[in-house]
Amino acid sequence: MRSPDSQPSGCGLFEQELVNAMNDFVKTAETPHFDTAVIRRGARRKQAITTAGIAAALMVACGAGTALATSATGGASHTQVQTAATSTAGDGTTVLVRNSNGKIVRQQLAGASSTAARAALVRYGLTPAFTRVKMSDCAKQQDAVAAVSPHAPTVVHSGDTILITTCYR
Repeated sequence: MRSPDSQPSGCGLFEQELVNAMNDFVKTAETPHFDTAVIRRGARRKQAITTAGIAAALMVACGAGTALATSATGGASHTQVQTAATSTAGDGTTVLVRNSNGKIVRQQLAGASSTAARAALVRYGLTPAFTRVKMSDCAKQQDAVAAVSPHAPTVVHSGDTILITTCYR
């Protein structure tokens, strides 16, 4: 058996120096450290933003969530689609936040202004991101919250980004 510093047969001086340099690096290099909690939180944030972006794009393309309601009801008639959309509107605007005590707090944002929604989310340490959608059946108030992502039953944590969709006529 030969030592790691011995020259293997058929190797020149350059090859030997290269092998020695690689051995020195292996012996002295530090092991990298990965913060998995930060990576996981970033992945959740990207997933939430992507999902909200797709939902907002569908709302814009299909007129205020008709496509989402149609897929949820299995392609029901227009009257049934409107009923499904209005019955689930409250569910899509509720945020469940796990606070510092570990308790889950329910924050209802339906019909709130973008300013009020921002204040409510920042109070819990969340980062609001806004998008606007033109809706013919927009709430009485312009700039009212129409949808939130992620929404209940998904629980969010301090530091997460919440996409808020507001409507205008």
